[in-house]
Amino acid sequence: MQAIVVTAFVLWMAALPALAQQSKSVGGAGDYPNKSVRLVVPAAPGGGTDIIGRLIAQGLTETWGQTVVVDNRGGAGGTAGVTIVAKQSAPDGYTMVLGSVGHLTFAPAIERNLAYDPQKDLAPITLAAVQPFVVAVSNSLPAKSVKELIALAKAKPESISYGSGGSGSASHLSVELMMIEGGFRLLHVPYKGSNPALTAVMAGEIQVAFAGLQTVLPHSRAGKVRALAVTGAKRAKIAPELPTIAEAGVPGYAFDVWYGLAFPGGTPRAIVNKTQVDVAKVLQSPEVSARFAGAGVEPLSSTPAAFADTIRQEIPKWTKVARAAKLRVD
Repeated sequence: MQAIVVTAFVLWMAALPALAQQSKSVGGAGDYPNKSVRLVVPAAPGGGTDIIGRLIAQGLTETWGQTVVVDNRGGAGGTAGVTIVAKQSAPDGYTMVLGSVGHLTFAPAIERNLAYDPQKDLAPITLAAVQPFVVAVSNSLPAKSVKELIALAKAKPESISYGSGGSGSASHLSVELMMIEGGFRLLHVPYKGSNPALTAVMAGEIQVAFAGLQTVLPHSRAGKVRALAVTGAKRAKIAPELPTIAEAGVPGYAFDVWYGLAFPGGTPRAIVNKTQVDVAKVLQSPEVSARFAGAGVEPLSSTPAAFADTIRQEIPKWTKVARAAKLRVD
């Protein structure tokens, strides 16, 4: 009997390391990641979203010693790429997505039959970057400020036209939000991208467009278009001379295009937390900060809970805007 007890004790002691490792792997992050990780970027190569994704992927590859592979999946406004992660990927930490305000809050606000529910089918990791738009107006428009633009629009509703990158895009809904909060109306003219819309402003075909900092600033500083303000909650570091819309005429208005990382829903919390910490370190690196700044983007990290709260709070807001723009009929 004593021999059996001793033998059992010896076997139990021998098994402890394996049991500890198993517990660590299942209940914690363990040796995660121990193989390559796929980062789905729901956009074509070469654009702003792709640049952000590749910088993060490069930083994580160096941090983890495992390759983070960027998988560009455009189409359906980017929702096809999010669907791959939300509905078709295992919740094991080896597939994540770089979603944006459009994919995670506009899409559910507009599309009632969206393939995924960002609040149920995704595990938010962290916000990663933020970028404001610039209010750009034609040189032919006699408005030197946001207040003057609003005054002109109120005097003759829908006599001033604005261009967007397409119905339901950020450059569309951000203007719709401004019109709701500012109490005026412009005429919407959708284009196939915000760059063509800005080109139309410079050509005098339309009078107003919201576009990215690095898209507008070279033209405004060359005198080809007039920049009135930035849409964000604070002034942009690379263009501090431009006031925010809130400062310039619509108190309380703020809009930034944000980007964030998420795993499939059900991914172990320990893996989510480890990834959040490691991404934050990448975003704080001088090299990444400099590259982001060059693209007119600011790094922005958050806790998983804070990112989840952002998604939860913004969907109702954009649903209201979508209804006002007649993009959603309930």
